[in-house]
Amino acid sequence: MRRRPSYLCFIALWALVASRHAEPAKASWRLHTESRWIVDKQGRRVKLACVNWASHLEPMVAEGLDKKPVDWISKQIASMGFNCVRLTWPLFMVTNNSLGSMSVAQSFRDLGLVDYIGGIRQNNPSLLDVSVLAAFRAVVTSLGDNNVMVILDNHISKPGWCCSNRDGNGFFGDQYFDPNLWIKGLTRMATMIRRIGNVVGMSLRNELRGPKENLRDWLRYMERGAEVVHSANPHVLVIASGLYYDTDLWFLGHIPMKVSFARKLVFELHWYASSSGTVWEDGNANELCKDATDKVMSKAGFILNQGMPLFVSEFGGELSGQNVNDDRYFNCFFGVAAKLDFDWALWTIVGSYYLRKGIVGMEETFGVLNKDFSGPRNASFLQRISALQAPFQGATSSSPTRRILFHPLTGLCIQRKREQEQLQLGACNESEAWTHTRHHTIRMRGTDLCMQADRLEKPVKLSTDCADHGSRWKTISESKMHFSSNIVGSNVTVCLDIDFSTKTVIASPCKCLREDATCNPASQWFELVNMTRST
Repeated sequence: MRRRPSYLCFIALWALVASRHAEPAKASWRLHTESRWIVDKQGRRVKLACVNWASHLEPMVAEGLDKKPVDWISKQIASMGFNCVRLTWPLFMVTNNSLGSMSVAQSFRDLGLVDYIGGIRQNNPSLLDVSVLAAFRAVVTSLGDNNVMVILDNHISKPGWCCSNRDGNGFFGDQYFDPNLWIKGLTRMATMIRRIGNVVGMSLRNELRGPKENLRDWLRYMERGAEVVHSANPHVLVIASGLYYDTDLWFLGHIPMKVSFARKLVFELHWYASSSGTVWEDGNANELCKDATDKVMSKAGFILNQGMPLFVSEFGGELSGQNVNDDRYFNCFFGVAAKLDFDWALWTIVGSYYLRKGIVGMEETFGVLNKDFSGPRNASFLQRISALQAPFQGATSSSPTRRILFHPLTGLCIQRKREQEQLQLGACNESEAWTHTRHHTIRMRGTDLCMQADRLEKPVKLSTDCADHGSRWKTISESKMHFSSNIVGSNVTVCLDIDFSTKTVIASPCKCLREDATCNPASQWFELVNMTRST
């Protein structure tokens, strides 16, 4: 009987091939942490503005390769402004010889998904007969060729959709989650990608959960996992997820994660509308945004103030623009994301799945690409998120801090109309700097001009009469994103608002301040954001 080569030999051969073809890492791809920031070798901030690409489901092949060439998808990701991909992988792909060495074609045949083979042969012929591990590496390499960084996320053990409390993949000691096998898998993956320069981070495990979940084992195994990854590949960031589906890092305020290395540890958080059910469509958006923000800050956001980086590695929602729950959540999320300026990864680039929960070809309504991967699902959303892709702040910026007024609904900022007294929405990197004084005036920095509510439903103007009560703006409502004043010479209360036909900033009656669940306040939400990047 012919003996099969050992899996360790297979891994070693894979790593050797990878090293021979790997490009030297760019200086900007060697990242470390500086207090709460992720920075490059020169100490310049590198904001992770990522999109998730699933490769952890049953075929163990990155989604969409039957529809478009891998290089086309990589180029789309880069052209959309994402500088990074969080690429998911199942543990058994690197710990089980029969899975990792299986050809892409055989993987689809074994699942009865033969109809996909023709599409892969047409769009990615070089990948059809290679192993699923080799195809995985080809995706990583393609992203690097297009200047896109990669974070490898151990999403699950047994290939399939994630997640539920009792799927056997949730926590250390579950049916498919042997901690020792997990350690071996992390070590092998970290070793395999050691010389692939655009892999800048490894996420230890996605969404720990389930009835066995406990802090003692979290500390024991996450510390051990972090150490083996760093030992095998000291170049990458080590990213640790929290408890309860990666929504809770509360314990870091009292019990630190202890590792022997420095300036490489990052923590991650997931934040979806569904984390709170359907409350966004059932309650007042101002009150819900405050509650959600307070919860995120108490569970995880507080670590930013303690000098630790926070990577929101999953957020997202339906991109149809017709889901009230997700749309209202997005409005709140964008305001918080701009204010805190954390690193993030949107779920997902994928427009549809080969196989998800037994359904062939299931459409992903959260997907940036449409079902057939031919183009964006919602171009206006891409325009909106572009404001969050560049850093507002930096670790070592020489520019003084200024404040801009960010509009979460559009992803734009308030700026002065050229040579006019009126204000409009425009690109945030072209926004004027504003100061919200202790007298509640909003002044254009370096001038004697301030915002003034002159007439109802008319443009807010710039005025030198900053003593009038129409020039005093206070934040009201639970969200603290309504800026309210009074019309000059009257007691009519108004809020900053937008005339969308012209993108002009106007003064309108304040709306949706409390209780009303049917009202959407998003047009009147503005967030004062600190900014140090140059225009």
